[in-house]
Amino acid sequence: MHLQINQANIGYNKTLITNANADLKLGDVCLLIGNNGVGKTTLIKSILHQLPLLDGEILINGKNIKDLSVREIAENIAIVFSKSVIPQHYTVEDLISLGKYIYYPFYFELKKEDREEIADIIEELDLSQYRYTLLKNLSDGNLQKAFIGRAITQNSPIIILDEPTTHLDEKNKIIILKTLRKLAKEQNKLILFSSHDWRLAKEFADKIWYVKNSQLHYGIVEDILLQHDELTNASLFQMSESFIPPQISAPQFHKEMLYSLLQKNFSKDLSFLNFEFKDSFWVITKDSEQEQCESFEEIINYLKNIH
Repeated sequence: MHLQINQANIGYNKTLITNANADLKLGDVCLLIGNNGVGKTTLIKSILHQLPLLDGEILINGKNIKDLSVREIAENIAIVFSKSVIPQHYTVEDLISLGKYIYYPFYFELKKEDREEIADIIEELDLSQYRYTLLKNLSDGNLQKAFIGRAITQNSPIIILDEPTTHLDEKNKIIILKTLRKLAKEQNKLILFSSHDWRLAKEFADKIWYVKNSQLHYGIVEDILLQHDELTNASLFQMSESFIPPQISAPQFHKEMLYSLLQKNFSKDLSFLNFEFKDSFWVITKDSEQEQCESFEEIINYLKNIH
């Protein structure tokens, strides 16, 4: 195994994760998940040896992390934190080029193959039009992609990302996650990324590390999801007891969206209504009357006016 955690107690002032055991190999994509404050970032900093373990050990390619120099850790692990210092007067290309810094003296000249690699990464991340744009002029999403580009350019066998998709819209989120999975499978990288969204695991991850009640649960995505119902049936709010859903006839995705809309906005009995999705609009039947709505906004307005 390339990354191993053995009987580790992880924390700083107090133990956040107790007796953690987990491992990952090159080629794995792993989602680190858990609620705020459970120790996800602390675990990442422990892997980087930025925080010492309270007990146990973490091994990188068979070597204890505490025995590696800062340079050796950088050669093995590229890291992207959710909040990074923005270098002043740097362009996207400048930042991504910094990934090569660990291999050269501070004042270095990139080789031809380095420049070609950087250009390929910029294109893959859909940043070509921003190549010479100053970082301070980028949106949060494109800035995050540039920092991820720097990590990729570092060419370390392990890439760790702390909440990498936080500031990204759906299009850019998919670009990043597809790129990371491609790196893992085609270049044999180990990818570990944290997120609050377990749904990312189903599409992009092989393994899950799930921090819950001071324990680190780890394994194949599908096994962990089946073992922990709260991940797939998460509910932030208690549904109103007076909410009774209507009859809904629609494709599964549209049905889920309508159900979500109704239970968020109405705390009453709607069982006397029938919703049917037809030809891109909703037909709502009440007794013998019918109403057509083309959008969810129209549905909300209609329901507010019926008794």
